Amino acid sequence: MYGFLRVLALLIIIGVIGLAGFWFVTRPDTLPDDTFTALSGDAEAGEAVFWAGGCASCHAAPGAEGDEERLVLAGGQTFATEFGSFVAPNISPTEAGIAGWSVDDLGNAMMRGVSPEGQHYYPAFPYTSYSRAAPQDIADLHAFLQTLPASDVANQPHDIGFPFSIRRLLGGWKMLFFRDDWVVTDVAADDVARGRYLVESLGHCSECHTPRNAIGGLDKGRWMAGAPSPDGKGKVPAITPDALDWSAGDIAAYLETGFTPEFDSAGGEMADVVQNLSHLPKSDLETIAAYLKVLPASE
Repeated sequence: MYGFLRVLALLIIIGVIGLAGFWFVTRPDTLPDDTFTALSGDAEAGEAVFWAGGCASCHAAPGAEGDEERLVLAGGQTFATEFGSFVAPNISPTEAGIAGWSVDDLGNAMMRGVSPEGQHYYPAFPYTSYSRAAPQDIADLHAFLQTLPASDVANQPHDIGFPFSIRRLLGGWKMLFFRDDWVVTDVAADDVARGRYLVESLGHCSECHTPRNAIGGLDKGRWMAGAPSPDGKGKVPAITPDALDWSAGDIAAYLETGFTPEFDSAGGEMADVVQNLSHLPKSDLETIAAYLKVLPASE
């Protein structure tokens, strides 16, 4: 009996140590406290960040059309994935949204995937791309968001089954897949560097155009090589040079107008992307095209 109690006590101790270790390594990791200390936000500059980041595509209300409606960030759109359905939250400047958020709160949400309450966000929110954003752009975006119309629409819960409903597990997922380094590192020209920033960071293009592994991590060995649509309907096309033979001018024109060189037009979610990017200067669209033309061939 005494031996049994000793074994039981040892197992309990090991369990407690293991649980404490799990709790420590999966803790939310936030930005340094001084990340935004010396920065002030510019709402006008933040508008460009807003459109480049595609905020309206997810956070505008379902069915919103035109810039006036799409700038009311009431949330409510549902995004179906193999892990469950995620509902975009209200991020308008109201108590139902993010009125009480500081620029640090927004920075930690976008660049670390951590809520003001210290919880992990699901990577359906593309912080895995936004992590590469410049802090000044986050400060400018924060200033712009405060100027937008308020909405009191309440947030709706995600529909996610066990075990994905345990947010703490996302700490382990981040350890495996959350990196803020650039994917394409061989960049010399300034225009390609700017394009990389818009594509790999703010534009979060890889979130749709790069395939994922079984637990949702991006397969960076097949960067921009196309992927199944998250809702299970169809496929998002590859946009590497070997798969997309458009010229840089064709790509830039498509991002501005939505028309392909074959006179077809963008549809589905890509139509929203074009609507966002059409607000950017043509020079930015040209840098996106320049970046896409130097991507390695898809494996």
